[in-house]
Amino acid sequence: MRFSSGFILSSIAGYAIAHGDHSGGNGGSQKPIVDQNANWMTKHMAEEHHMSGFDAASFFALHDYDVDNHWEAQEILRTYGLMDESNKHYTAEQKDKLAKQILDLIDANGDGLISKDEFVKFIEVDGKTLPDLGTGPGHHGDDEYEYEIHHWEKYHDENTKLEDLTHPEDIEHFKKHEEMEAEEERLEKMKTQGIIESNIPAKFRRGGGN
Repeated sequence: MRFSSGFILSSIAGYAIAHGDHSGGNGGSQKPIVDQNANWMTKHMAEEHHMSGFDAASFFALHDYDVDNHWEAQEILRTYGLMDESNKHYTAEQKDKLAKQILDLIDANGDGLISKDEFVKFIEVDGKTLPDLGTGPGHHGDDEYEYEIHHWEKYHDENTKLEDLTHPEDIEHFKKHEEMEAEEERLEKMKTQGIIESNIPAKFRRGGGN
């Protein structure tokens, strides 16, 4: 990230600037403008990857997270945003059902996987597209990626100053960083201790009772 999280949090703590609607921001790179009637794949690529041009092979490769030339059920779920915090309300059973829905559409040989060839045929030969499962645009990056794509690139750019980082999204993002850094420091400190007092049962601690 462009600034250290601790420095940003300490710097913006003194600001009390209204969030507003983000208008008049620095205006970083924008996602492509997509027709609301476009299919889910097109909307996903615009929203999550800021790409307007792609083919079946590139879409498949971009979402083949373990690069083994197959989509497994977990990769399908991740692509549809079902591994993201925004969809945590989906039960395991519901997720399995949605993954099976996609597998039933594309997995021609019934091996429980979608190969690159099967996907390309489904899109380019059969003329079909991935359906909208109602799970949103498909958030599938980590926190850093999602912040970059959905907030930083939209409202900030390389000219952003500390005083510009006052949106709730900015504050929350760097707060998470600070909490993670504090936890890492705590764990590192624990490693250097010969005996960790908090791990000793209370009755054995000094003055801990009978």
